[in-house]
Amino acid sequence: MGGPPVSAKYVIKARIEVAGLVEKHDIIGAIFGQTEGLLGDEMDFRELQRTGRIGRIEASVKTTGDKTIAEVEVPSNLDMVETAILAATIETIDKVGPYSAKAEITGIEDVRSEKRRRVVERAVEIYRKMLESIPESRELVDEVLSKVRAAEVVEYGEERLPGGPDVTRADTVILVEGRADVINLLRHGYRNVLAVGGATTVPPSLKEIIQGKKTILFVDGDRGGEMIARNLLNAIKIDYVARAPEGKEVEDLTAKEIARCIQSKVSAEEFLESLEGERRQQREVRAEFIVPPAKLLSRSSAPAQPEYVESVSVPRSVKSVIEELKGTLEAVLYDENWAEITRVPVKDLVNTIKQVDGVSYVVLDGIVTQRLVDAAYTKGVKALIGVRVGEVVRKPENLKISTFDKVSVAEDAAISG
Repeated sequence: MGGPPVSAKYVIKARIEVAGLVEKHDIIGAIFGQTEGLLGDEMDFRELQRTGRIGRIEASVKTTGDKTIAEVEVPSNLDMVETAILAATIETIDKVGPYSAKAEITGIEDVRSEKRRRVVERAVEIYRKMLESIPESRELVDEVLSKVRAAEVVEYGEERLPGGPDVTRADTVILVEGRADVINLLRHGYRNVLAVGGATTVPPSLKEIIQGKKTILFVDGDRGGEMIARNLLNAIKIDYVARAPEGKEVEDLTAKEIARCIQSKVSAEEFLESLEGERRQQREVRAEFIVPPAKLLSRSSAPAQPEYVESVSVPRSVKSVIEELKGTLEAVLYDENWAEITRVPVKDLVNTIKQVDGVSYVVLDGIVTQRLVDAAYTKGVKALIGVRVGEVVRKPENLKISTFDKVSVAEDAAISG
C-alpha cells in the first residue's frame, strides 16, 4: 500500500520469522491486518500511511527450508514516543496467513542523526577546499593585523620608549631591545612589551615605569643580547631572563618560538651563572684561594685599583677581624648589624653566599672577582671587602666594593663611603 511521500525521522527495523512459506505481500498484509484497531483509529497503520505519518512498508523476504524470514522497514514521521509505540505494536504479530510467526524489533534508526553526520563530513570537505583555493585572503588578514598591532605602539617616559598599550596596566612587563622587537611581539598578541633602547645606557625613566612589576628581559641570541642583559641586570631589578635561539633576533621570531622562549625563561641568578664559562670559573677560583693574597698585596708592581673601589668605615671589631684574616684564606659573613653569621674558606665563599640568607657584608682574605660580585648582587649583599679586586667588568650600583687598605674604623655599625 502506498501513501503521500514521507520525509522520515526514524526507520523501524523488524525481523519476522514465519513457520511456513509466504510471500512479501503476505508479510505486509499481516502487519496491517493484525495491528488493526489495536491502538485506535489515530494510530492505525492504514490511517497513518494515508495521512503521510508513516511511509511505504518495505519487506525483504528469504526462505530457509520450510521457513520464511522477512526483514521489514517502516519509515516513521511520528515523534520518538509514538514511533516506539508503533514498533512495539509490530511485535504483537503472531500469524502470517495460516502459519505462526514471531516478530522482533531489531532497531530504530534516527535518520536525522545520519543526515547530520553526512552534513558535517561534507562541511569539512568544503572548508578544506576553501582553504586551498583562497590562501591569499589569509595573508591579507595577517597583513592587516600586523599593521593594526603596529599602530598600537605607545611611547613611555621622557625617552619615549616604544611599548605595547598594556605596559602600565600589566603586572608583568617584557623588556626587549628595540622598536622592531616590540612590533613583532605585538603582532603575536603580547601587549605588555617595552623596549629599553640598546646596551649603552639605561633610560632613567625605565625604573619608574617597571616599579612594582615583575620583569622578563627578552634578548637576542647573540653577543649583543648578552651585553644588554649584563648591563640591565646590574642597573635595574630583573626577575627573569629569556633568550632567543642562538643566532636569532627577537624581531624575527615566530609565535611558537616566542612562546617557547618565554616559557623557558630562567631567573636572573641562573642567567648570570650560565654566562660564566667553566674555564673562567676555574681561573677565578684559583685566583681566590690558591694565590696567597698577602703576596699580591705586597707587590709594588701591583696594578692600581679600579675607580669603583671605595673607602669604607666598619666597626672596630670588624677592623680587628680584618687583621686576623690576613694569610688565612678565610672569609667572614655579617648581617646588616655587623653581627657575624659564619666563617668559611674563601674557596667555598660563592656557594655559601648563595645558600645563606641575610648576608649584608662580606670580608675575605682573597680577591674580589666577577663571580663573587654576581653572587653577592643576586643575594642582596651591600658590600664586599677583600685584599684586592680582580677583573670585574660589571659592578652593580647598589653594591660597594672595597679593599683592606681602604677600610677605616667608625663608631657606629653603619658602613659609609
